[in-house]
Amino acid sequence: MADTLSSDLRGASPETVRDALRDGDPFPGGRGFAGLLADPPDREGPVLVRDALGRRPLFVERGAAEPESGDRSAAGRDPTAPGAWSFDRTALDDPTPVPAGSVASDAETERVWSLPSEEPADPESAQAAVEDALDAALDDLGAGGSDAAGPETEGGGADLAVAFSGGVDSGLVAAGAPDAPCYVAGFEECHDVAAAREAAAAMDRDLRVVEITHGTLLRAVREVAAATGRRNPMDLAIAAPLYLAAEAAAADGIDRLAVGQGADELFGGYSKVVDPVADDRVDADTVRGARTETVRTLPDQLERDVPALRAAGVDPVAPLLDDRVVATALALPGDLLASDGERKVALRRAATGRVPESVRTADKKAVQYGTYVSRELDRLARRAGFKRRMDDHVGRYLDDLLAGD
Repeated sequence: MADTLSSDLRGASPETVRDALRDGDPFPGGRGFAGLLADPPDREGPVLVRDALGRRPLFVERGAAEPESGDRSAAGRDPTAPGAWSFDRTALDDPTPVPAGSVASDAETERVWSLPSEEPADPESAQAAVEDALDAALDDLGAGGSDAAGPETEGGGADLAVAFSGGVDSGLVAAGAPDAPCYVAGFEECHDVAAAREAAAAMDRDLRVVEITHGTLLRAVREVAAATGRRNPMDLAIAAPLYLAAEAAAADGIDRLAVGQGADELFGGYSKVVDPVADDRVDADTVRGARTETVRTLPDQLERDVPALRAAGVDPVAPLLDDRVVATALALPGDLLASDGERKVALRRAATGRVPESVRTADKKAVQYGTYVSRELDRLARRAGFKRRMDDHVGRYLDDLLAGD
């Protein structure tokens, strides 16, 4: 039977998801899936599904799968009922995410897809597999394949841009879409804008710089908070510059924004992965184990970033979260993740010849610091009377700022 699309299911056809349920396959092809599956195998009635990495956020009314008084037929308690679930958290009264890798029905919420835990591949074949997977995923991006987290698009008609910070992740994504304009947002003279300008010049790419001001930052904070439900300083500082870059792209007629999300988590981009035994930020005592811990943070991140991007007017595309890339990254041995102080070893090796050497080896700052957004939120908080001697002074400032929203 040929695959067909469903308006209630995003990212994959019902046939593909049914096969993935039967086989327990966490990576059946594509860039994740979520939604309502009307006729799941070996189950009675419809179910909600969300892929193993949660690449497509899906929300239900809180408690929808936990009926009161044991009565599972109670009105409004079935998570698959119309109005009880949505891809848009703002469409629900009290939204909570469907857990990644889960199937939810009126009977239970069950985790059915998990990340593979096999032994790592040998270094040579593991590196070759990453390079082949990147070729395929980036070829699909350049050909105008369907988006990574939003509604399905037929063909490549939608306009595409790249969120570009000048690092290897966004550089690879930009290389896969050679005709797409690049966008970066940040305060004047910040690291990300300077790095993006240098990288865009090296790659001969069109770059639009979105200069953040205190006024646009505060507006973005309010709009991101409304779209995501997040109000803490870290989440807002990460999502606000992405929102402003996406908003500018949407104003220019862009429908889809390609992002490098997932590279740090999958390929060992965090400093805490390098020496996990000595780093109390992770529980694992191996590089691969620490990397797996970071991968497991992706669903929560996507529940922030995808709604923020959609609120800005674009659908996100994440080619580095393609199933083929994910599967090969998870099979990497530790020394191809982090070794001798170098991070994302396999990804940087795969970038050789795809991006200029200056981009391949670029040292990227976290977005909240590279854009100066965290610094300026601190400054705004202190100006408003929330001094650093106060516990969580920026968080208190944001609570006050958003109190009436």
